[in-house]
Amino acid sequence: MPQIDLDDLPPRVAKALEGLGPGDELVLVRGGVMIARLTASQTSTPAAADPPAEQDMKEVMEQFNAMIHDEF
Repeated sequence: MPQIDLDDLPPRVAKALEGLGPGDELVLVRGGVMIARLTASQTSTPAAADPPAEQDMKEVMEQFNAMIHDEF
């Protein structure tokens, strides 16, 4: 699928694309002829990973400490 970085577009075009909300349509026209019709969709952001529990973090640090002491 082609991908276009908004930073590569003229400011007016980038602003128009950024302003689209879910379900909004954008029609691309050239010489009075419709070339394409785009419909904006809602993008989902990846869920932030839950921080490790304190017990898990303690176990990881203990293993790391043991590896360091074994190495030196």
